[in-house]
Amino acid sequence: MRSKREEERARFDRLVQEAWLAIPAGFRRRVENVAIVAEDEPGPDDLRRARCPRGSTLLGLYHGIPLTRRTSSYGLVLPDKISIYRGPIERMARHERDLARIVRDTLWHELGHYFGMDEGQVRQAARRWRKTR
Repeated sequence: MRSKREEERARFDRLVQEAWLAIPAGFRRRVENVAIVAEDEPGPDDLRRARCPRGSTLLGLYHGIPLTRRTSSYGLVLPDKISIYRGPIERMARHERDLARIVRDTLWHELGHYFGMDEGQVRQAARRWRKTR
């Protein structure tokens, strides 16, 4: 029998999988060698790397070299990683339906960084994507 915490993690993992499937197929086909991982909380190194101001929250983080910065010699590397942080997302969600939306928006945001978008470009693309759903 699983504990309540294990059930919550499993439910969140399913939300991350559903978020991946909600990404348009044309984008999913272009994503290679990326692990999408649900984690409980961002660590201090993650917060530093994201330049997250004290008291702010971090919902997700792309760890890797964006496609636009890769050269022809890029290869034989460990997968990039997209971390989706369960704790901050669950605290942000007001309702159950918010949870799935925030996970989807966070994954979309981090995939934007994978494709080479800066923070402003990612936010603009996210606004356009939300209007189409």
